[in-house]
Amino acid sequence: MLEYTASADFTIDNATDADLVAITDIYNEAIAERMSSADIGARTLEQRRAWVDSHEPRADYPVVVVRTADGATAAFGSLSRFHERAGFDGVVELSYYVGSAWRGQGIGTVLVDWLVDAARARGHRMAVTRIFDDNAGSTALMERFGFTRFGLLSDAVHMPGGIHHDLAYWYLPL
Repeated sequence: MLEYTASADFTIDNATDADLVAITDIYNEAIAERMSSADIGARTLEQRRAWVDSHEPRADYPVVVVRTADGATAAFGSLSRFHERAGFDGVVELSYYVGSAWRGQGIGTVLVDWLVDAARARGHRMAVTRIFDDNAGSTALMERFGFTRFGLLSDAVHMPGGIHHDLAYWYLPL
């Protein structure tokens, strides 16, 4: 099993079935906050299991969790196939979600660092991501890691309660 020690406080492990509840909870929290997911309704455990299982082959498209020193799952992230057409092979989509209780502690930085390194180690040639343009924390992370914003889809996301977001597109040559 892959294990990455980012610091004395956090480790990164391959996600297993035992992590599905935490992955689902963290993702559903992001949905409820309306700042990092365009889903508008909570996802079920089985829907998240299908999402994890879609990352095949797992050696190329990992799903990982960040654990705290006491074993709590604080975040998860993944590298996903960008597009099924073969000409896009080597381009991966990077995604990550940090539980609200653990934000501001460097976990997002540790996780993005791991995902970028993992994409390089697997021979991918480019990482891309999509972020709500008003998500200051994720925007700062992309800038910190040298991603370039290459597009903005204005008024792309409409959510209940009249919440609208522009969607920024970012890429990093690997």
